[in-house]
Amino acid sequence: MKIVVLDGYTLNPGDLDWTPLKELGSCVIHARTESTLVVERAQDAEILLTNKTIISADAMAMLPSVKYIGVLATGVNIVDLEAAKKHNILVTNVPGYSTGSVAQMVFALLLEMTQHVGHHASMVQQGDWVACPDFSFRDRPLIELAGKTLGVVGYGQIGQQVAQIAKAFGMQVLVQTAHPEKYQQETDLDFVDIDNLFSNSDVISLNCPLTEVTENLVDTAHLARVKQGALLINTGRGQLINEDAVAEALEEGYLGGYASDVLSQEPPAEDNPLLSASNCLLTPHIAWATNEARQRLLDIVVTNIVAFKNGVPQNRVA
Repeated sequence: MKIVVLDGYTLNPGDLDWTPLKELGSCVIHARTESTLVVERAQDAEILLTNKTIISADAMAMLPSVKYIGVLATGVNIVDLEAAKKHNILVTNVPGYSTGSVAQMVFALLLEMTQHVGHHASMVQQGDWVACPDFSFRDRPLIELAGKTLGVVGYGQIGQQVAQIAKAFGMQVLVQTAHPEKYQQETDLDFVDIDNLFSNSDVISLNCPLTEVTENLVDTAHLARVKQGALLINTGRGQLINEDAVAEALEEGYLGGYASDVLSQEPPAEDNPLLSASNCLLTPHIAWATNEARQRLLDIVVTNIVAFKNGVPQNRVA
């Protein structure tokens, strides 16, 4: 059985062991693959693994040997699922592998926006504390989280963990989810609609999937509802927000800060308005990429393939 990995570098730049995957069959691992090379590199492959390389309907039509596509992530928008069904190609993903890491990143971003640890450490290195006449130096307001209200948009595994961590910080939690009736037993949380959440949260964390409903969820109308100085955090998908609207809200000052690990285009275009926006903290899509999360991802990829070979597929999306 021939296995082809189209873009393995972000999962494993060299610090993980590919051996368990290689033991499953003939295995070719490419660091990256341009879309024009997908068909050429996947010829004769029965199992095709991809992270962000798009597998289109046209490509599938030219790859009759492919029986299985494994997405090396949770989101599967890079695979044409209808075409996969048409060609009897089974598609799997890897859910839940990065829950702890992404929830941790939410608070890494929040703490940087409220405590400014990295900023002040940099100022110390630049000599500002040495030159200060006082024992304590700070040039930005510091904010305590206890007593503040965190609005969590999306209540899947990550949203649930974000809410738990917020409670440990002494924060009040508002939750917006498409199915609040599933969580009636959770009486320590307030389940509200999206307008209520935007109006009453000091901090808003976007942890929902990207769908037709959630695309551009954070637009000018919703931003007009936020508390003066509210903070917005996005570890979901860049397309959950209107980037122009967020940049404008930051420049006008009614949005106090925006921290995001994702953008609508990755890597970003040079003219992305958030790159030069005030009070904007951007990281390069790293929330998922702790060593532990990537190892879990690779382990689940292997077990997904073993389950497929044994005729009992798991984590199937098509």
